[in-house]
Amino acid sequence: MTALEIGRREAPATTTSARRSSRRRAGLAGYLFVSGYTVLLLAFGVFPTVYSIYLAFTNDRGQFVGLGQFVKVFQDFRFAPAFANIGIYLVMWLVLVIVLTVLTAVILRSWVGPRVSTVLRFLFYLPGALAGVASVLVWLFMLSPSVSPVSGLLAALGLHTFDQVLAPANLPAILVLIAFWTGAGGWIVVMYGALNNVPDEVLEAAKVDGAGRWGTAWHVQIPMISKWIVYMGILAFAGGTQLFVEPQLLQTASLQRVSPTWSPNQLAYIFAFQHGDFNAAAAISIVLLVVGLLVAALLVTRSGLFKVDEEEE
Repeated sequence: MTALEIGRREAPATTTSARRSSRRRAGLAGYLFVSGYTVLLLAFGVFPTVYSIYLAFTNDRGQFVGLGQFVKVFQDFRFAPAFANIGIYLVMWLVLVIVLTVLTAVILRSWVGPRVSTVLRFLFYLPGALAGVASVLVWLFMLSPSVSPVSGLLAALGLHTFDQVLAPANLPAILVLIAFWTGAGGWIVVMYGALNNVPDEVLEAAKVDGAGRWGTAWHVQIPMISKWIVYMGILAFAGGTQLFVEPQLLQTASLQRVSPTWSPNQLAYIFAFQHGDFNAAAAISIVLLVVGLLVAALLVTRSGLFKVDEEEE
C-alpha cells in the first residue's frame, strides 16, 4: 500500500475527529454564554419563587397551614379593591399598548421614509431609558395644573387642582399613560423589526391584487406578525400585574391622596413590611403568579405560539 493510499484512508477519520472537536468547543462556548443568565435566573427567579410557595403554605413558625394564608388575604377588605384596580388598569394598558404600538410600527414601516423612521424610533425609545422613578417625577410635573406645560388641556378636562387630577377614577388612566410613555417605544422597535421580516414579494403581491396600505396592513402584515403580538401581550400582561413603583410614588408625592394599597403589589408590601406578615405577602405574590401563568397558557395555546418551532423540529 502506497503512502498516498494510506493518507486517503486516514483523512476521513481526521476530518471527523476535527468536526467533533469543533462541535464540542462550540457546545462548551454555548454553555458558557448561558451560564451567567442561568445563575441569575436561579438566584433571582427560581429560588425566590420556590421560597414564596413555601411561605404561602406555612405560618410564621414554619408550620403547614394549607390554604390558610390565601383565605386570610382573600378576606382582607383591601384585597378585592386592589385586584379590581389592577384589572381595570390591565384592560386599558393592553388595549392601548397593543393597538398603538402595532399601528405606529405599521405606519413607520409602510408610510415613512427609512431615515425619518429611524429618527422617530429612536425618539420613541428614549423615554424607556428613564428609570421608573424618574418617569413618575416627570409625570408629576406634567400633571400638576399649576406648573404643567399642558395646564390648558387639564383645565379643559375640568382638572384645576392636583387633587382633582389624582382622583381615584383617574388613576388607571394616569398609570396607563405613564406605562405607555416609558414602555411603548421598545415594543414599537420590536414590532417594526417583526414587520421587516415580512417578505417584500408578499407586499408586492398584495399591491398587485389591489390592496391599499391599510388593506395590506390588516390582511397581510398584522396576520404575519400575530405571534409577535401575542408575545407582546403576554409580557405586557405580566409586567402590568407587577405594578408598584408608579402608584407608590404617586401616593408619596400626593401626601397620601392615593391609596397605599392601590395595587396588589402594594398590598403585599404593606403585609410584609408594615405588618411583618411575609407569609400573607407571599400568598398574594403566588396569586399574581398563577394569574399570569394562566393568561400566558391561554394565549399560547389559542395562538399556537410555538407551533412553527414544533413543525420545524
